[in-house]
Amino acid sequence: MDGRVEVWGARLHNLRDVDVSLPRGALVAVTGVSGSGKSSLAFGTIHGESQRRYLDSVAPYARRLLHGALDPQVRDVGGLPPTVALEQGRGAGGARSTVGTVTTTGATLRMLLSRCGAYPEGAERLDSDHFSANTAQGACPRCGGLGVEHEPTEASMVPDDSLSIAEGAIAAWPGAWLGKNYRDIVATLGHDIDAPWRELPAATREWILFTDEQPVVTVVPVRDAERINRPYQGTFSSAARYVRRTLAETKSATSRRRMLRFVETRPCPECGGRRLRPDALAVTWQGLAIDEAAALPVDALVSVLRERRGELQGEDAQAQAEQVLVEDLLGRLELLLDLGLGHLSLDRPAAGVSSGELQRLRLATALRSGLFGVVYVLDEPSAGLHPRDVDQLMRLLRALVAAGNTVVVVEHDMAVVRQCDWVVDVGPGAGRDGGEVLWSGPVAGLAGAEESPTAAYLDDPVHLAEVLGEDAPAGGREPSGALELRGLRRYTVRGVDLDLPLGVVTVVTGVSGSGKTSLLDAVHDVVGAQLARVEDLEEAVEAEGDDEGFDEGEDDASAGSVRAVGAGAPRRVVRITQKPIGRSPRSTLATYTGLWDAVRRTFAATPEARERGFTASRFSFNTKVGQCPTCGGEGAVAVELLFLPGTYAPCPTCHGDRFGPETLEVRWQGHTVADLLRMSVREAREVLAEVPAAARALQALDALGLGYLQLGQSATELSGGEAQRIKLATELQKQRRSATLYLFDEPTTGLHPADVHRLLAQLHALADHGHTVVVAEHDPVAVATADVVVELGPGAGDEGGRIVAVRGRT
Repeated sequence: MDGRVEVWGARLHNLRDVDVSLPRGALVAVTGVSGSGKSSLAFGTIHGESQRRYLDSVAPYARRLLHGALDPQVRDVGGLPPTVALEQGRGAGGARSTVGTVTTTGATLRMLLSRCGAYPEGAERLDSDHFSANTAQGACPRCGGLGVEHEPTEASMVPDDSLSIAEGAIAAWPGAWLGKNYRDIVATLGHDIDAPWRELPAATREWILFTDEQPVVTVVPVRDAERINRPYQGTFSSAARYVRRTLAETKSATSRRRMLRFVETRPCPECGGRRLRPDALAVTWQGLAIDEAAALPVDALVSVLRERRGELQGEDAQAQAEQVLVEDLLGRLELLLDLGLGHLSLDRPAAGVSSGELQRLRLATALRSGLFGVVYVLDEPSAGLHPRDVDQLMRLLRALVAAGNTVVVVEHDMAVVRQCDWVVDVGPGAGRDGGEVLWSGPVAGLAGAEESPTAAYLDDPVHLAEVLGEDAPAGGREPSGALELRGLRRYTVRGVDLDLPLGVVTVVTGVSGSGKTSLLDAVHDVVGAQLARVEDLEEAVEAEGDDEGFDEGEDDASAGSVRAVGAGAPRRVVRITQKPIGRSPRSTLATYTGLWDAVRRTFAATPEARERGFTASRFSFNTKVGQCPTCGGEGAVAVELLFLPGTYAPCPTCHGDRFGPETLEVRWQGHTVADLLRMSVREAREVLAEVPAAARALQALDALGLGYLQLGQSATELSGGEAQRIKLATELQKQRRSATLYLFDEPTTGLHPADVHRLLAQLHALADHGHTVVVAEHDPVAVATADVVVELGPGAGDEGGRIVAVRGRT
């Protein structure tokens, strides 16, 4: 160990004037309960101070704009080298982002085909852009690089031809007023909207579904007799025209998914689903076209590259170029093998990998950089790793240290913490109850830190009674029935049959890449298709127009069938992942959970608000009448700089209050709406105890260990684990009575062992109320407390995707 990083007077967020010393050239773990201040110390202070010092070298204009946004609030940091931060997060680029783009290996593979590929005789040499389906030079002109065509047909748009138009036979038409408008126009044009669809003349059906005509007619709507129904001019649109226009113009992934239910998706007839132009597909390397090479699992592609490396000889420019490219690809791909990612292919959509896999893809890119003498700050690199793969991760982290770097990991996995050289434990609680360094020293000494919640889990990570209670039956719950799932198919899961028990907690486990997330996706899609109602909490995010991770061209859709046996069959299916709850400061914990609606109504009912004529909308920072005019209710202003990442700075007018001055003059029990937004969940529970709708949401959040978050906490500041628990709290407060199938993807990611036990207790409470809970997890507490464990494997990728064992609690 060479020198130290000395932190003096760290005050960022909840840190309490912290002093701490870290050894350089060592593997350092930072631990503590969720919200204790770990990330504030590691990322906000250490990495933030490194960023600040770098930005001091940029133009004064940039420093002036970014000073408030990048203030690490620390008195001084000594012995600080440059830092590289690798945080958790789902952001992986756009809808067409793949494993190859995340790791930059896709660009190298395209260059290899461009420079060293075998061209047909007489063909011109192509540049690397011709081998990308995301460029105009490379994309198939017919399908635009998607590989598929979406064709509306009568069968897809009218799934039940026994219904009449009035009964909704044309399912592809929109709901609400616009759908009624189209039906009224059809009736006005003289067509029978009450006869079964199948009995209408073929010419009539063809015109209604497929015509490009858009007649404008005077419509006298037939509605409720008590309403005044004035005639209006209505413009007709055929069902196919409406579907095509929506697919072409909508920016909402939810709307696009809905429309895709009303088309038949077929491989593009021009490229055969291969997404590229014929001239690019005609070029091969080692007998593989670019799409074939990108579709190989990484371990298989590495074998091809190694074989070619052994064959390369000669000193001509062509051979040298090929050797350089092959060596570069091998260096990057072998790191993926070492990180347990050999089952992935370079063309795998980034949205189709788990959060843990995505984190390790980024880690591989950082490892490849070959930096020396820097501090790597990593956010839970073990996330999503099976215990079998942790040892390999530790070897790679040790290799970074051996190369002359310092590695600081914010970590909850006690198996990782035990193997570190040094541990800094922050706590003892979350939010205002945390922010102190309870221990900084060798790992063995943590056991003697009396106030540390971490110490109790260092050598004994599983405490069954904290999850199940003292009187829980040893063998687990008895299922009330089962869902007989047959032929499940999604990515690595191919043709799996599973009898999923109802009314219990099932944990799906297996090595990294064995198909756990894919199995949950397949269950969600197949079960959801059979239910009368499918409610997906992710749609709250997608409704904001965020299309990240959605790929129209994906041809590996879920498939299978389901039959319910016994009691407890679900009426709803809810998939809760770690996707963000929003992407701007406008989305907050309070607005997402809906508790802010109750707060707005409460303020609108005050005498002062009534006297001024303020309605509930006045107390929303998303309406012009209530929000600060400078920041538009965001509390922050966006700062965009050339050559530097964009960021947010506090609003100079409202200073983060979000509201205009008149709105802030109204008080309830002495508090303004801005005061409430600054309160933590735990503080707000006391203040809003007499507002039932808000109290329910706050109780659910606190029970999941989120009592430290502020009501106005922006979605951009939340971790994936926090976002997932907020979604769960939003669901818990609804007090649903109908049986529900809950699907969770690694919900313990980013959680301290104490918070893991608390979360799992809530999931088991769902099963106690008759719901069915399925969790994809590696965590030993989740596995030990499950009623049923389904293990996938035996390996990853093509060697996985099969059920190798099903067992009850032992």
